[in-house]
Parts: sequence; structure tokens; C-alpha cells
Amino acid sequence: MKYRILIAVCGLVLFSSIKAFAQTTPSGAPVIPLPTGDVRKKAPQPGTPPKIQIGKAATKTLKNGLTVIVVENHKLPEVSFRIFIDFDPVLEKDAAGYADMAGELLSKGTKNRTKAQLDEEVDFIGASLSSDANGVSGSCLSKHTDKLLDLLADVLLNPAFPAEELDKAKRRAESALAAAKNDPDAIAANVANVLRYGKDHPYGENMTEKTLAKISLDQIKKYYQTYFKPNIAYLVIVGDIKQADAFAKAEKYFGKWKKAKVPKHTYPIPKAPEKTSVAFVDKTGAVQSVINITYPVELPPNHPDVIPARLMNTLLGGYFNSRVNANLREKHGYTYGARTSLSPDRLIGSFSATASVRNEVTDSAIAQFLFELERLRNEPVAEDELQLVKNVLTGQFSRSLEEPGTIAQFALNIARYKLPADYYENYLSNLQKVTPADIQAMARKYVRPNRAHILVVGNKDEVADRLKRFSADGQINFYDSYGDPVKVADQKAAANMTAEAVIRKYLQAIGGEQAINTVKDIEAIYEFNLQGMGTLEMSVLQKDDTKVLMRMSMQGQVMNSRVYNNGKGKEDGMGGSRTLTGEDLEDMKEQAYLFKEAAYLTKGYRLSLKGIENVGGKDAYVIAVERPGGKKSTDYYEVTSGLKLREVRTEEGQNGSPTTVITEFDDYKPVQSVLLPHTITMTGAFPIPLKGIAKSIKINSGIPDSVFDIK
Repeated sequence: MKYRILIAVCGLVLFSSIKAFAQTTPSGAPVIPLPTGDVRKKAPQPGTPPKIQIGKAATKTLKNGLTVIVVENHKLPEVSFRIFIDFDPVLEKDAAGYADMAGELLSKGTKNRTKAQLDEEVDFIGASLSSDANGVSGSCLSKHTDKLLDLLADVLLNPAFPAEELDKAKRRAESALAAAKNDPDAIAANVANVLRYGKDHPYGENMTEKTLAKISLDQIKKYYQTYFKPNIAYLVIVGDIKQADAFAKAEKYFGKWKKAKVPKHTYPIPKAPEKTSVAFVDKTGAVQSVINITYPVELPPNHPDVIPARLMNTLLGGYFNSRVNANLREKHGYTYGARTSLSPDRLIGSFSATASVRNEVTDSAIAQFLFELERLRNEPVAEDELQLVKNVLTGQFSRSLEEPGTIAQFALNIARYKLPADYYENYLSNLQKVTPADIQAMARKYVRPNRAHILVVGNKDEVADRLKRFSADGQINFYDSYGDPVKVADQKAAANMTAEAVIRKYLQAIGGEQAINTVKDIEAIYEFNLQGMGTLEMSVLQKDDTKVLMRMSMQGQVMNSRVYNNGKGKEDGMGGSRTLTGEDLEDMKEQAYLFKEAAYLTKGYRLSLKGIENVGGKDAYVIAVERPGGKKSTDYYEVTSGLKLREVRTEEGQNGSPTTVITEFDDYKPVQSVLLPHTITMTGAFPIPLKGIAKSIKINSGIPDSVFDIK
């Protein structure tokens, strides 16, 4: 970043020098004015911004209402196409997510081609083709233009929406939702949507497992039939193609697309809260907090405030050397990066200030965020700081012009948002006109630290209570990962219970002490479907509370195995063998217990009942568990049945940083006289969530001691 600043300053010096050379003596020698004083004490004055000559886009509207935008660029023999359907966002209600799924299925087969045939034809010409909820896109070598347009037209006009592709898309979505539940950034994004806009607004809707289950082919087809019409669409063509040819091909391939009336939608305008409130999502075991200070903003893309507001936000938190990053990262060391965003939107925009910080500095980081927001509102910005940020945005704008697609996007923006025809040609000159007074005016208008949602995703036990001072009413509002309000652990509701009583209730629920004591060994095999990559098999053999063998294999090949036998442990994997020590050895010692929860009562564990929380729609006792070596976890036991629902612990991730691992237990079935879970879902231990279904579980099968030999 220092080099970018240097380049920007040098550019201003060069511009001033060119002006100086233009002043010549009668003999033609240039007159170069000598600087006076110490030139190092102030930055050079900027020159007049140059007039930007942006390549023109040609526009034509076909008889069916399709607007065609063409940008010629013959530097490379390539051409790209984007068909954008410009309709009002749709409120999807109890089937939230069907619009995106319709966009995904659009390119998964047509009435003339199967998905396999489409993929083969696209690959054969070395092209790309994709679809989304607002249309289709593709690119290819210019010699294959007609072939790609034929494919794009078939996808756009003749989609088949195959049922089997919907099933596949749903499975992918299920996996993504499971992964998002363990991703604090994804959780923060979901909850921020709900807080800013409310669930009665399209921007406040999130796909959940429940809404995914209700998505049907009928909804998807109706969505397509209702909104995919040419009279609200744009065809953007960029690349090695003549304007006349582009317009002719647009008519050839899309001229028969029939226009129709498309419904309009209006929604209540979301408002910022009257007073600042604090929202919290508990991520048990997390060692970091995700902070998002956010609220809705009324700022349409064609508003005259957009350019000065963007400049204001860039200064505040829109680039590496911004104020919030300099404060939270460079000065205090709270985070690797802090940012703010101010996003214009035709319906409703938004402001956010975000960072991931250590648990112990969460409240301090929020305080510094609020300090910077208030400072920008109350203190004028220095001219040199403002000029530096102008240089940054000038550089970003100039670099963007190197991409032909930028010109096409400019043309699309001008058409969609009714911008002046010379909006982007005058962008830099309008940027330079912004004054410190303008910045302060924008801050006072759009930066609202006293009317914000302060959202934190983190470890409730370590963080939540310290955040009450930021809430106008002194309260913390708790939410789940989708933005639904939840009750925090209610210790009063559990007043008649103890942690030990909860564990005893669990042991009784799975069969009782007498049945448990008859178990000498357990052999369990679980299968995990890896979403098209095959099946992962995990086998766990336990014996006598002192021995365990855990083996992971695919297609009959052992990928990893760990064995523990009376205080000794070993791991064999793709990278070789190693002796288990320290925490790894303690983990295996714990896994050797046939019923780990029974060991909680006899092996020196420390237990604490935190209260009652809702887990998947069921009230559950929350038990904090600390084993003799100090490692901690949190267990959840259903109040009614006593069965264990979930276990949360912090482990070392693949990159060495802490990660939260969640194991969920379901589908308890009797094996001989003991109830055991036949479905185990693990999130956080692997790059994708894994759901294991029991292939077989055996009790007292007579596992020989030799199985656990360590060689």
C-alpha cells in the first residue's frame, strides 16, 4: 500500500511538471519554477483532473423490449455475453431460496439438451456458460460466437428444470447450510440481514433447512415464467465483435423471446433503530468474535450523495490505510483487518463496520469503532488526508477502465439507474470537488453510531455481559444463526437440577447403570457421504474403558487410524506414523471410555450446569465439562428425554488456529439393552460438514486385545 501512495503522489508531481514545461521562454527553453522552502513539509498540490475518455457503448432496443448494449474491444479475439433480467426483488416467504435455486437450475438442462450435452458442447468450444437468479452469462473465442449464442438462447428460452437436478441442488444446499452454521462470518451475514431489513423484506430473508425443504419445481417454474421477460432485460455484449453484427445476432437469437407484463413489488422501507441495540449469537467455544455494526441506509445509486459518501466511507474504512484499520489493527492490534462499507441500493442500502477480534478485546474493539464513527461526524477531515483517499479512488477507477467489462457495466448502470450519460466521464472531476465540509456532512447524514445494531457472533460466556454498556436499554438480545430470537441459558429453569443429576438422567435414559455395566466392548461403523467424492467410513472399536481404535477409510483404503492402549497411543496416516502425546493422547484416553458420560462422574471431571437453552427446537440442559487435563467442552442434554443432543469443543484447525467442532447426536436406537445414536453429524472437524449414518453397531462381540496392539 505504501508503494501505491508513492505512485499517486509521484503522479501529481508529474502532472504539475508537464504544466510547467508548457510555459516556455521566447527561445523555446522551458521555464521550471524553483520550489521555495522545505518541499518535504507538505504534499504537492493536485492538478486539474483530466477529462476521462471512456469507450462508448452502443445501445439498441429490440421490438420485444430487450435492450442490447454493445462495447467493442478488439484487443483479444474474445467476446462475452450477459443477459440481465431487471425485476423487483421477490419476497419468497416460507420457501426462501427458490429464486437462487431457479437460477442454478436454469443451466442444468433444456428441452433440447440434457445437462451432459450442454456441458459437452460448452467444453468443446472452450467456452463458459453460467446462470443465476437474474439471467445467464457466457464467454468464448469470437469465432465461436454463434455456437455460444445458440447455447445461451436455448438455456434462457427453453429450460427444462429437471427434477433430479433439483434434488442434487438441494443436497448441495443442505451441505452449505450445515457448513454455514459453523462459520461465524456466514452467521453474522444472515443475522445482519434480518436486523437491518426485517423478515418482511426480501433482503431480510435467509434460506434455512425448513425453507429449503419447501422449495418445489412448481415454484421454480412459476418464478421463471413470471419474471424472465425481454421487456425488462438487458443483453450486454463485450469484446471482439462489430456493433452491427452484435445487434443482428441479438435479433437472430433473442428476437422471438416474447414480452409480457411483469408484476411490480413495493416493500416498507426499513428504518435504522431509534436507539443502539446489541444483538448476540452464541458460538460456544469460539476464541474470536465477529463484530458487525450495521443499519439500513436510504441511498439510491442515482443520488448525488453517492460519490462524496463513497469517498467518506473509503476514508473511514474502505481501504487498508483507512481510519478504522489504522486504529483497530495498527494501533491496538485487535484484529487482522477492520472495514466499513456503505452500499447504495435502489430499494434500500446499508452501512456496516466489521472485524474479527479476540474474545478478550471484543468490547474494546467496539468502543474504538464507535470512537472513529463519532470522530468522523464531529471533526473536519484534513485536506491532505482527504486528497490521499481521492488518489486511492482515482487509482482504483483508472485500473478498472483496463477491463472491457467495466465499460459495459457503466452502460448497464446508466440504463438501470437513470444516471446522466456523462456520469462516469465526470466521475474523477466530481471526486476532486469533494471538500472536507462535504465529508463531514456525509458522515453526519449516513454514519449513525447512536442508531445502530451492534451484532456480535462469539462465545457468550466470555463476551456477552461486557457488551451491555453499548446497548441503550442495557439489554443483550440473543439470536440463532438465522436471526430468530432465542432464550439464553436460563439458570432459574434448571434450579432444581445439578450437572451430576443431568448426567445420571442421561445414563438412565440410555439403559441405566446395570445395563451399562454389562458392556465390555462396542464396535460401531458409520458411513459419511462426501457429496459426490465417495463414501467415508469411520469405524470405532472400544474395549474395557482402556482401549480404542479409530479408523477412517475410503473405498477400502485406510486413510487414517489412531489406536490407544492403556496409556500409549499411535497414529498412522498418509503422512506416516507418529506417537501420540499430550492433548492428542488425552483425547484418545477419553475416546476409550465406553460411555464417556459415566466417566464424568468417576474420573475427576468438573461439571457445571449453565442452564437451559433451545437446541433444534428442543429445550436442553447446558453442561460445561472440564476434564482433568483442563480441556473444556459443552454438552447439551434434552430436558424431556435426557438424551445427549450436542457436544461442542474447540480443537486446533488445519492451519493451526482454533476451530469450533460441533458433534450432534440423533436417531437413538436400542443395541441389545442400551440406546445408542445411529446418526452423528460433525461440523468444523473437516472442510465440509459430515453426516454419518450407522452401518452397524455391535455390543460385546468379543473384540480381541490384539486389535489394539501398538507396534
